[in-house]
Amino acid sequence: MREIRIHARAGQGAITTASLLGYAYFLKGMYPYAFPHFGAARMGAPMNAFVRVDAKPVRLRSQIYEPDYLIIQDATLMRGFNCFSGLKENGIAIVSEKPGLEISKLKAKQKIFILPANEIALKTIGRPLGNTALLGGFCAATNELEPEVLFEAIRKRFSGKVQEGNIEAVKQGYEYIKNIEHRT
Repeated sequence: MREIRIHARAGQGAITTASLLGYAYFLKGMYPYAFPHFGAARMGAPMNAFVRVDAKPVRLRSQIYEPDYLIIQDATLMRGFNCFSGLKENGIAIVSEKPGLEISKLKAKQKIFILPANEIALKTIGRPLGNTALLGGFCAATNELEPEVLFEAIRKRFSGKVQEGNIEAVKQGYEYIKNIEHRT
């Protein structure tokens, strides 16, 4: 079973991120389970969304405490929370923007990818909601999904210019991370 924890603020699209990711895994023939966790119900409040995926039905319904992968949609959350808490030994994190992160705190086999997701979203969607760019980065960093599967999930959820912009954001997020990998 793979477990993904998403850190964001309410209103940044974390539930949409989890839903799109879960649906993409479903299209791949897997069994996903995507769900949110809220604290205070107000815009800007810290929140999490989670995705579990397996080759067989997922029955576990608790929060994810030891994720394989992290998607951090708002790097400012790292000022007050240990977003990397429980990240598995060989875990991968995709972080939007440049955090004030002490990389030395990461374990040797863990990888972190920093992606200018909101900048990509502004160019492609017209709003600083970098969740689909982060999903493109997730595909590139983890090799769990092909971007085309995400495109199909986006086509199911959005239409018109919003659909086109989100697909382009996935492409640019994917290419950004692939280019980083080839340089290292």
